[in-house]
Order: sequence, then C-alpha cells, then structure tokens
Amino acid sequence: MKTVSAPRLQILDIDPYLQPFEQDLNLRMERYSSVKKALLGKKSSWKTFASGHQFFGFHKKKDGWFYREWAPNADALFLMGDFNEWNGESHPLTKIDNGCWEIFLPGTKALQHQQLIKVRIVADGIVRDRIPLYIRRAVQDSNNHDFCGQIWEPTKKFKWSDEEFRANANPLLIYEAHVGMAQDKEALGTYKEFTDIILPRVKAGGYNAIQLMAIMEHPYYASFGYQVSNFFAVSSRFGTPEELKELINTAHSMGITVLLDLVHSHAVKNINEGINEFDGSDHQFFHGGDRGNHPAWDSKLFNYGKHEVIHFLLSNIKFWLEEYHFDGFRFDGVTSMLYHHSGLGVAFDGYDKYFSMDTDLDAVTYLQFANELIREVRPDAITVAEDMSGMPGMCLPIQVGGVGFDFRLSMGVPDMWIKSLKECSDEQWDMWKIWHELTTRRPQEKSIGYAESHDQALVGDKTIIFWLADKEMYWHMNKGDLNVEIARAVALHKMIRLISGTLAGEGYLNFFGNEFGHPEWIDFPRAGNNNSYKYARRQWNLADNTMLQYDYLNQFDRGMTHLWTSRHIFGASDLQSLWIGQDEKVLAFRKGGLVFLFNFHPTHSYHDFLLPVSEHGSYRVIFSSDDEQYGGQSRISQDYVYHTGTLEARNHMIGFGIYSPSRTVLVLEKING
Repeated sequence: MKTVSAPRLQILDIDPYLQPFEQDLNLRMERYSSVKKALLGKKSSWKTFASGHQFFGFHKKKDGWFYREWAPNADALFLMGDFNEWNGESHPLTKIDNGCWEIFLPGTKALQHQQLIKVRIVADGIVRDRIPLYIRRAVQDSNNHDFCGQIWEPTKKFKWSDEEFRANANPLLIYEAHVGMAQDKEALGTYKEFTDIILPRVKAGGYNAIQLMAIMEHPYYASFGYQVSNFFAVSSRFGTPEELKELINTAHSMGITVLLDLVHSHAVKNINEGINEFDGSDHQFFHGGDRGNHPAWDSKLFNYGKHEVIHFLLSNIKFWLEEYHFDGFRFDGVTSMLYHHSGLGVAFDGYDKYFSMDTDLDAVTYLQFANELIREVRPDAITVAEDMSGMPGMCLPIQVGGVGFDFRLSMGVPDMWIKSLKECSDEQWDMWKIWHELTTRRPQEKSIGYAESHDQALVGDKTIIFWLADKEMYWHMNKGDLNVEIARAVALHKMIRLISGTLAGEGYLNFFGNEFGHPEWIDFPRAGNNNSYKYARRQWNLADNTMLQYDYLNQFDRGMTHLWTSRHIFGASDLQSLWIGQDEKVLAFRKGGLVFLFNFHPTHSYHDFLLPVSEHGSYRVIFSSDDEQYGGQSRISQDYVYHTGTLEARNHMIGFGIYSPSRTVLVLEKING
C-alpha cells in the first residue's frame, strides 16, 4: 500500500530557516486537524461550536428561566439569591449529561433584573457558595468587598447603530487605554466619561483604534485587569453593560475600531470570585497540581488540551464579538501560553527553542482555533499577539502552517529603548543595533511597532520621558524654560516615537497619555499608598495647557500620526537604508517615498550633512521635529528645495548637502524627476 505523505507546508518556503523543523511543523498541523475533527466532526463550524454562553448561565424564556452549569466533579448544586432569600437548599439543580446541571424556574418574574445570585456547590464533602461561571455581571459589596453575581436583564434592550462599521486596520494606530484611570480626577473613571471625554481625544490625536484594558471582571483593581475572575462579565467598577455598549457604538460612529485586551493566558486563583476549583477539583479548567500554577503571576494556567476548556474559551471569544461588538482582540500573555516554562528565564536565541518538549502544542492549537473562530464570526476582525518569544508563523495564515494572528507586538523595541536610556549615554548609542532591532522581523509577518506601552508606565519601572527627564519634569516644563535636561528629553521623546512607529511595524501602539509625556508612574490604590488615586489617573490638563512643553509633545504626536496616515507609511514596501553613521549618530532611510533623516548626536549639528538619497531629483522638507510648534527652533525651511548631485565624499553616491541639527528628525519628499 502506497503511503501518502502530507503536502509540504508553505511556511517552509516563506522562512527557509524552518526547514530543519519540518517534522515539528507537520506535528503542529496534524494536531490542529485531529483536534478540530474531534470537536467539530464533518458538518459543524466553530461559530456553531462556540455557543456555551447560549446554553449555560441564565436564560429567560417565555414561561420562565433556565439556569445551567458545567460542574462534573460536583455532588450537588443549589441556586440561591435575592429571589429565594438566600435559601441554600430550596432550589437544587438536576444533573444531566456530561457533568452538566440545570434548573428551570417557572414564571418570567422568577428572576428579576439586578437581583443578586450565587450557586452553592457541594463537592467531596465541601460546601462553597460561588459566582456562576457564565454570569454577565458581578458586583462588589461596598462593605465587605466580596463579589456577587447579578442578574442583568434590563427591559430596554440596547439599540446598536453600527451595522455598517468595519474594523480599520490600514493603518492600525492603537490607543491603549484603561477606562478606570482615564480621567483627571483622583477617582475611578467610568464608561460614560470615557465616551464623552476620551474618544474625542483619540480622534483628534489621529488614532483609529482603541485597545481597552481591564474590561473583563477582576477582583483586584491593581492587577490592571490581568487576573480575570468572571470571563463573561464586564467590569462593574466603571458602569453598566449598556454604558460599555454605548462607548463602543459611539467609537464606531467616529470610525474608531475597538479591541478588547483578552486574557486567556491565565486566570485569578481566587476561589470566592473566580472559576478556580468551581466544581471542587483543581483540574476542571486548569492543569492539576503544580503545573496549574503560574510561578511568576500567582495565577492559574488553563489546560488547553481539554475539550471543555476549549469550548469555554472559544465561547467567550464569540460572546465578546457578538454581545459587545468588539472588533478584535489583543491576546495577552501569549508567550506564557506557548511554553511549559511560560517563557521565564529563556533566551529565544535559536529556532530550536520554539520546537521542543517545552512547547505547549495544545496552546498553539487553541490559538489557531481562536483565530479561525474570530474570522468566522467577524471576517474584518483584528487579532494581535503579545508574544515576546517570536514564535515562527504566529502571524501567518493557518493553512500555510501559521497560527493565524494579524499582528504581533514588537516587544523587543521598548526593551531596546529602555536599555539604551538606562545603561548608556547618547554618545554610546549603537546606530546599527537600533536599525537592526527596528527592522528585523519574521518574513511576511506583520508587527505593531511601539516605543512603550503600559508595561513601562507601572510603578517600579519608568516611562521614556521619565528616564529622560526624571525630577526635572516637576520644575522645568514651562515653555521658555531653557533647562538642558528637559530640552534633551523633549527632543529624544519625539525622535524615539517617530522612528519606532515608522520602522518597527505595519501598525503602531501608544499607551494613553504617553503621547504628551505623561509624568510619573501608575500606582493603583492600595494599602501602601493609603488607597490613593493620585497616580491612577491621566492628567489631561497638562497636555491642554499651552504654557507647558507637554503641549509640544502632544502636537508632535498628532503631526506624526497625520504624516503616517496621509503618506501611507505603514503599507509601504520600499524601505531602503540610505546611511547609518555610527560615529555621526545618524540614521537615514527611505520609506513610503519619503526620506527620513535622524540625527541622534547630542551635540553635533551638521551644517552640510551629505545625505545620500539614491535617486536624482529635487527634495523638500515636509516635516521636522525642529518646528516651533513642536518645541524646536524652526531652523529648517520647508520652502527650500534641495537638488541632488554626486557626493564625492560618499563614494560618488547621489544626494545633497543639508543642515541637520542635533537631536532632530527631518522628513523630505521628492518633488520632481
């Protein structure tokens, strides 16, 4: 009998360095196919399969309410709450198939809007009162701070008006934001305030997407939303589900794409609030024993090889897409998902690190399923992977051997900038290293470039502006103040952001407030700071004060996003290095038909810098960080025309001489032949 070999995967031709790992990649795809067949059979689809939220949880029918749970290890379940005066015995659930339980409550008023609810679970002789797994809303008691489930069934249904909206990824300019800390006030911000105050700022700033953090319910505010307890519940701290829907609907009316920061990499270990040990076992959703514990995050790790877990998580994805009209997801902690070692203490310096016994193939398969489901539900949806390991194929189509994401975050870029600012002076910056870090990517895989995100803004770390200016920001940010440290900080802040966005990806991300150099760090209310909100907010008044240099940075950011979008920089395929001068501290390149000249030297301004441009013609400056509106000295004319010639000192290259001030970026366009 003739053996039919599997067709060669296209990923091997896209990235020839993967050829020694063909067997591993074949295994990846074999696992994908076999598990998909086991879950869907021959006729089903992911969209049909991922419907757990339409069966489990609370569902109002014409003649009453159904409540269902999946709790295979439990011995008994009892529904209790305001509706039965918290009687833990009067409403038992009946066990049905496959570890599922249900109860029918006759009458449409058996449960009512905003009633509090819990389920009592008896397992192995232990009795616990838990929040239902598929609860749509959980609220916190103001006295004892405990969370409790809440029936959410308003009589007036939200009316969407975004039927024609399609996600905008060309280019994708992401404004990473946190609703709770989006306000000037020293208190929690709300969905409504975000809608009224922040969305107009996003639009005015030139960003076309927001990435909302901390939306999935989480008991500990200071976790930044990354320790989720209730996967189908909108965080009640910031308002109601309808107010979040209004935020998203309004964003869509403004042409703004809304991405959810999705946390499927782990879950909070809390038993009272979360899903851990829901049915009395430690392995219902997570790996049992030590393998189920994240060694650094003190949280629980999902077992992606378990079909019921895949069902739960995929249903969660479909829920957020359909119920709240999110336009896609930034998948958090993908590196932790991909490897049994969670990516801790591992240098991914060779391809063998991606294909070994340390790789969790079940997680790879789950991520493939997730991306496939998302495309079924919303073909225009966008997915972004937070993967610092650089797993090959992460952003390639599944059919060629990839995982299916649209973008990965260029996580090495902010690390490079922070390391440069922290460990060496400007004179020691390595231009070749900067160029390499900003331009080296997996073939045919798209990235989101950024200089910093929320990771660099947390207490214990420092943002770029704080590394540059530190305490001088408190005293010398007035316009006209000639403080040397602030002048350096403002100049480099502009340059770092422009070169990172221009080179490091096919999209860009900014953590809100960082565009204008938001001072200080983020520190959420806790016992150590007397539960203060002073550092858990955004001081928009600084950006709006035209007497302060924050205004310069804010205006530069708007000019920068306009340059990128109006000149189609991210979609350009003509990137060409023109000059890398290590001693000169100069980087020059062509992209999108424009010439970019970065002079990072701290002191040397070149009065007649010989700029190779490779093409004959006439050129004119169209954008300069030295413009007065951006805090510069307006030394560069945008009317002067530069004509090319032969540069004898540059090995007869084509170019021209131009004044290049220190710590300044100039962008030029070719205006004729």
